[in-house]
Amino acid sequence: MSPFQLVYGKVCHLHAELEHRAYWVLKKLNLDMAAAREKRMLQLNELEEFRLRAYENNKVYKEKVKIWYDRRLVRKSFSPGQQVLLFNARLRVFPGKLKSRWSCPFIVKAIFPHGAVEILISILTKSSR
Repeated sequence: MSPFQLVYGKVCHLHAELEHRAYWVLKKLNLDMAAAREKRMLQLNELEEFRLRAYENNKVYKEKVKIWYDRRLVRKSFSPGQQVLLFNARLRVFPGKLKSRWSCPFIVKAIFPHGAVEILISILTKSSR
């Protein structure tokens, strides 16, 4: 198993001459191939267990953060005829420092079952622009 495969978990195909040279060096340095093979397999198994534990820990952490975030969400309920402000969340390269990101009040026209809200521009805001 190559160092590339150990780190990235993907197979990296080497040329035949490089594989032969790597095998020759391994054979020259390790006189007892069976013991070296066994030790290498143990190291590979430990590395795989470490990687799996890291994935599990990451999954648990993400679940906890999601629960924490969802607990702090505030549900908004709108009714037709209610006035609301619209938040402009588009990313701007050079936003104005003192410019508000909330646009003038709109009137809620309809609420759909999937959570979408249809809004109308109020008459007061058209004349003030």
